[in-house]
Amino acid sequence: MPRNDLDDVPQVLGVLTPAQCRQTAESIAATQESSGAIPWFDGGHTDPWDHVENAMALTAAGLLEPARAAFDWCGTAQRTDGSWPIQLRNGVVEDPNSDSNFCAYVATGVWHHALITGDRRFAETMWPVVAKAIDFVVDLQSSGGEISWARSPSGPEPDALLTGCASIYHSIRCALALADYVDDPQPEWEVAVGQLGHAIARHPEAFVTKDRWSMEWYYPVLSGAMRGASARERIDERWDDFVVPGLGIRCVDDRPWVTGAETCELVMALDAIGDTARAHQQFAAMHHLREADGSYWTGLVFADSKRWPEERTTWTGAAVILAADALSSTTAASGIFRGADLPRGLEGEYDCACATSDR
Repeated sequence: MPRNDLDDVPQVLGVLTPAQCRQTAESIAATQESSGAIPWFDGGHTDPWDHVENAMALTAAGLLEPARAAFDWCGTAQRTDGSWPIQLRNGVVEDPNSDSNFCAYVATGVWHHALITGDRRFAETMWPVVAKAIDFVVDLQSSGGEISWARSPSGPEPDALLTGCASIYHSIRCALALADYVDDPQPEWEVAVGQLGHAIARHPEAFVTKDRWSMEWYYPVLSGAMRGASARERIDERWDDFVVPGLGIRCVDDRPWVTGAETCELVMALDAIGDTARAHQQFAAMHHLREADGSYWTGLVFADSKRWPEERTTWTGAAVILAADALSSTTAASGIFRGADLPRGLEGEYDCACATSDR
């Protein structure tokens, strides 16, 4: 059941009221399947990363019952090796391979839920799910610190992706916080996250180049792998490539297409480095995507003012809620992407000629 009041529901003055935030959460919950899975939209497919993002949004907006059902799904759908299929539809696996980032994100979701609810029993119940998932992911790490983006029946894929690895970096830090909470130290994860953070901040050559995509631009900052002057320089360097004044940010730099979820993730990255004015500006800018029922269109092709794709995706609404929480500091997990209290692992304590811990 939802909380009976809206006092603890995120809001952003002049842009999003608590009632509107709750309405968005309700639009997400309305798509939830009986299994607890939350698809992209009613009748759409489910992937483990966006499913967890939706669960986090439900938690932040006070819809704890559907959020718990979503986390229950994580436990029941997890495979024995700690992974999940990349894609399912109505419980039927459509892509059986495993995406490392998709698998790691459960740690962020569980830690987020534990912070907001203070429910230790929940954390202890979900701990084995998180531990198996992170062990699966860490097993895909290369000697340089980067993590393979996927595993198929033939083994790990050879490529590592910067956006995915940045998200994994943050997820392992959340997993380490959870390990501390349940008093089950994980020294291998501490080494792994230190190496991964170093690779993200210092070795762009370790990753497949995908710099057309805005996520590639801001995710090292959103994840916490980059902070301080280097983070601010990274954001400023490509600001004009991606930001469309008054509309949000482009998904890719060479198309006239702005997307809501990417804009809200940039909002959280800006909030994490203290750039609050531009964070609020971008949050307001993307709200042309809001529909009357509280859902959000995925994007807009601004060259001809057409919604594209013609989908109102749950995870776009989820990103709105999480960004609103970050800007308003409403819940106890509003700073999860600022990451000030998250463990950083063992930094600089491994064999790399340029190893440093001055990020």
